[in-house]
Amino acid sequence: MGYEVLARKWRPQTFAEVVGQNHVTQTLNNAIQNDRLAHAYLFVGPRGTGKTTTARILAKALNCQNRQGSEPCNTCDSCKEIMKGSSLDVIEIDGASNRGIGDVQELRDNVRYAPVRGPFKIYIIDEVHMLTREAFNAILKTLEEPPPHVKFFFATTEPQKVLTTILSRCQRFDLRRINIADITAQLQKISKAEGITISDDALLAISRGAEGGLRDAESALDQLVSFRGKTIEEADVLSVFGLISRGQLEGLADAILDGNIPAILEAVAGIDQSGKDMQRVVLELLDQFRNLLIVMHAGKNAAAFDLPETQIDTLKNQVAKTTDGRLLRIIELLIDADGRMRYALSKRTMLETALIRASRAATVATIDELMKQVAALKNLPAAPAAVQEESAAYDVKKKPSDDLERLKTAWVSLIEHIAKGVPHAKHYLTDTAPLSVSETHVTIGIDPEFANERSNLENPRTLLFVQKTLSAFLKRPVSADFALLAGKPKPLPADAPAQGIQDKQKYYSNPAVRSVVEAFSGEIIDIRE
Repeated sequence: MGYEVLARKWRPQTFAEVVGQNHVTQTLNNAIQNDRLAHAYLFVGPRGTGKTTTARILAKALNCQNRQGSEPCNTCDSCKEIMKGSSLDVIEIDGASNRGIGDVQELRDNVRYAPVRGPFKIYIIDEVHMLTREAFNAILKTLEEPPPHVKFFFATTEPQKVLTTILSRCQRFDLRRINIADITAQLQKISKAEGITISDDALLAISRGAEGGLRDAESALDQLVSFRGKTIEEADVLSVFGLISRGQLEGLADAILDGNIPAILEAVAGIDQSGKDMQRVVLELLDQFRNLLIVMHAGKNAAAFDLPETQIDTLKNQVAKTTDGRLLRIIELLIDADGRMRYALSKRTMLETALIRASRAATVATIDELMKQVAALKNLPAAPAAVQEESAAYDVKKKPSDDLERLKTAWVSLIEHIAKGVPHAKHYLTDTAPLSVSETHVTIGIDPEFANERSNLENPRTLLFVQKTLSAFLKRPVSADFALLAGKPKPLPADAPAQGIQDKQKYYSNPAVRSVVEAFSGEIIDIRE
């Protein structure tokens, strides 16, 4: 006997062996045991999820001579004939090649004849959506009122192409994509039985590439055995199917979350040089950031959402770097990139620009975050109405002085912390030092030699992160600004009207206005009553 491919050798022969479709097999089991069988069934789902397989098992169960509960015995003559495809009572028809009205008329003429061996004559029509409209109309009456000994089982990947008049006469079962954990478990079972040594990362890579189709995963494993023999590593899977490794994927996601553009460009260059599918990289990243959202919101139940347990710890570490608002923006950018890459002349350029935009989205504060900052500034606790004189003197003089010394001592460490959130800020903060501290404000001095870098430090995102870091260190909300160590205050515009200057000064003195201006590193441009 010739070699039998794994997908055929390991094809399920009972309902219990069907992987990942319990909602379908349980219903069919109950229908058989309670003798509540419909005359027509429609199995819908993506390729490789078990549509035709389930139809064959149901056919065997209905005609089995020694059925065990609702499961076929697979040893009687009827079961063996169905498994070999030689049964006269179970007729399989390919809808793609027998789609005309003549083929259906022949079927309609033959349904009147009684089954040869079992109680039912069963027609399994695969890819039923390929039948012509005339063929559908010809079978319609027979489908609605078939002889009691006839059953119809239809399978399709495109139910929207099946006439509604046909759909309404069938019991429909939607088979879903099989999750990664179930595919991996089945591949482990097959590998163990076949004497194949394969790493966990390799199994995971095959499962990812199968996109929910167990048959595709089994075929991929078969191909890898032909390529590498019975010892398979992750690199073998990646080289054969053009995938990127889990480590590369996680590293690229880390670079996006950190805003590390050089690392992103280096990773894309490596992916391009190794000949990987750029569009597939986008889809893999989409899946990675979807998993981050799941871990962020599902908590301890994350494993129930098709997430491999080996990845959950890494995902938790990445979640700590971001917020759901930023993740949603990244996902939107990747979805947009996926649509554009289908028609892009340079997929590498499209991928690079998309990931740079995603990295900016990962490091720029969202509107919700900014509003929380404003709310925090607005709700600063008021000073006590009355305090002892010694305590007041300590608060005003001693405490800011101590805080300034603490800031100077810890300044290098604080710069390192700020650089984790805003990487480019480290360069500009290197030549700065705390200048003065009050209860609600910190002034940071800049060396006059580097005065041209002041605008970079006053960037709203940089300033906001500096203020958050200082507030956390001082354990109270504070705002911040920058001043030249030997410089002079910035003069007001020479051509500004005198009254306008006075009005602005009046509003600058308002605590609420001053808090918002400092939070966003802004200035009052115009005043309207």
